[in-house]
Amino acid sequence: MAGIYIHIPFCKKACHYCNFHFSTSLRLKDDMIDAICRELILQNKFLDGEIINTIYFGGGTPSILEPIEIDRILNTIHKYFHVETDIELTLEANPDDLDKKKILALQLSGVNRLSIGVQSFYDRDLEWMNRSHNSGQAHQVIRDAMESGVTNLNIDLIFGSPTTTNEMWENNLSMAMEYGIKHLSCYALTVEDKTALGHFVKTGKEVNPDEKAIQEQYDICRRFLSAKGFIHYEISNYALENHFAIHNTSYWKGLKYLGIGPSSHSFNGFNRYWNVSNNKKYIDSLAHDIVPVEKEKLSETDTFNEYLMTGLRTMWGCDETYVNEKLKTNKDLEHHLNNHLEAGHIKLRNGRYIMTEEAWLTSDSIIADLFIE
Repeated sequence: MAGIYIHIPFCKKACHYCNFHFSTSLRLKDDMIDAICRELILQNKFLDGEIINTIYFGGGTPSILEPIEIDRILNTIHKYFHVETDIELTLEANPDDLDKKKILALQLSGVNRLSIGVQSFYDRDLEWMNRSHNSGQAHQVIRDAMESGVTNLNIDLIFGSPTTTNEMWENNLSMAMEYGIKHLSCYALTVEDKTALGHFVKTGKEVNPDEKAIQEQYDICRRFLSAKGFIHYEISNYALENHFAIHNTSYWKGLKYLGIGPSSHSFNGFNRYWNVSNNKKYIDSLAHDIVPVEKEKLSETDTFNEYLMTGLRTMWGCDETYVNEKLKTNKDLEHHLNNHLEAGHIKLRNGRYIMTEEAWLTSDSIIADLFIE
């Protein structure tokens, strides 16, 4: 089994915190769809005939496309790849892009999972983030999706914003529960280079996120959702049983996937690939039947480090035997692992090293301690 990711590099507005590749100009949209379809055709052997069980439209803002444009991309996939009948087909969406008519049309195209970038149900948060929707639209799109029969629905929420109090954050979670949402992606606000927020912090217009507030809101999140029966299965993802995101889980478990579109990444089990992060260069290259991709062959060390990085982010963790075998010749790394076990950051359960929920918020530094140089 394998997945296909389609990157749609267009947005109406630039959110202050976002560092994904996108353009706010739609001038090249038609050419981009042509190029995406062309890349799919050229890359149809990449997965060696593996059956496709997930397709994920990300971005950018895929919901900026019309259903007929989504149809064209999906028709190309079905023509050139082996696609499972019971596929998970996700489309990321902004609340202001969807109404009942469009949701129904997307369902007819085969979309059976929506991931909606709500981020907050409070206007003051949304304005600070420079989102293109308001709280009323956030509520309306969820109602429209539910009434249209969408049963597989995720919403994204962001905590740690300077405009978000602990009470507001808990209310955001409560409102999601009132709608019967079964999957939530809850992200801590981070300051990234080459973003408006990064510039504001650098110039003193904003300050770095309050680490104490982020910790408090993270703790509120995991306690609140645990009490509602949600499973915290990855650092930022919570779901009821049988509602985990299949596509994203495949990334964390090291399965194969093909990334299509500018800035997208691919993995075939041995090598990593990434496309150029420039819309015009991407389009021009595909017009000449050249996939604008770079490649990195993963060494055994790279493979192990990535295994740690992805595995320890999840409830499934990493295999004890494999990790011990890799670390046994490096006493410093063995020492670091033992320190984290003693500190309670990592626990050994049923032959798996599992990072505790409490430690996940600082997982990057913990995992880096175990990397083989």
